[in-house]
Amino acid sequence: MNDLLTAKPRVLVVDNEPMSRTLIDAVLRTGDRYDVLTASDGVDGLQIARRVRPDLMLLNAVMPGETDGFSVCRTLKSEPRTRRIPIVLVTSQTTTSERVRGIEAGADDFLTKPFNRVELLARVRSLLRIKALNDQLDEVEDVIYALSRAVEAREGIDQDTHTDRVVFYSCAIGRELGLSDESMRILQQAAMLRDVGKIGLPDRILQKQGVLDDDEQKRMQGHTVLGEQIMSPLRSTTSLLPIIRHHHERVDGKGYPDGLTGDQIPLGARIVAIADAYEAMVSPRPYRPALTPVKAVATLRAGAGKQWDSRLVSLFAEWAERQPGGLPGGK
Repeated sequence: MNDLLTAKPRVLVVDNEPMSRTLIDAVLRTGDRYDVLTASDGVDGLQIARRVRPDLMLLNAVMPGETDGFSVCRTLKSEPRTRRIPIVLVTSQTTTSERVRGIEAGADDFLTKPFNRVELLARVRSLLRIKALNDQLDEVEDVIYALSRAVEAREGIDQDTHTDRVVFYSCAIGRELGLSDESMRILQQAAMLRDVGKIGLPDRILQKQGVLDDDEQKRMQGHTVLGEQIMSPLRSTTSLLPIIRHHHERVDGKGYPDGLTGDQIPLGARIVAIADAYEAMVSPRPYRPALTPVKAVATLRAGAGKQWDSRLVSLFAEWAERQPGGLPGGK
């Protein structure tokens, strides 16, 4: 008997063949374990998936028209709201080329027609377990994002815009470099979470309006390592860790925590360092007024090759100077 407090997993079956669609529906409804939705073509399947975001999709790979299963799969996997939906491509084709095509479209698994009832249920159970674990990771990440915002609130920073601007500037540099979509995703998330380690610092340090003493400065610098430690248990954030740890390194080796130099510093960390510094300079703080955007860019150029990567500073400055209305930032 299902727990009344637990919703049944929702499975969407998309198949243009009525007999196949009916058979899969009947198998899944056995035992009343799943809430089954059906669609008879790719267009309807795409609309339903976007609207209800099912826990799993069983998708006929070959359907009439341009919106076949491969197309639907590729589209859903490219959209942030639906990319985590596990998709099983159901096909009568068992050739290597068809499987490669499905993998390139983003399919999570394959089921060959005519399918075995036991195999179908086993694949559904397995993918739903993986989906549940991924959902839990997403929830943990949401909490960590909230903690990151809370840090800025404790520092007295406008948490609704400060991090957003660092992300914006980081992504601007990434686009100037022509980074891939995946690299841009990593850069965006790392820029958002760069200072999550500050959650472990006391208010007397975060909110101090004067210069930090040596002990306070040492503890402040420890936030990069602590941030890495907070994020490291999450498998989905592994690629963010080098940026979180190293975004306060300097190309001359005088940064922290590891004193890396030049290209030893991960590219993403070098990008975020510039975006973070610029945003900090053009924003007012309790202990100092904001610099004008012109002075902030001049400061970046003066520190190029010492504190910041020269090429990246040039790319950022050139991008900033091309913006409509002048240099971004400032009040």
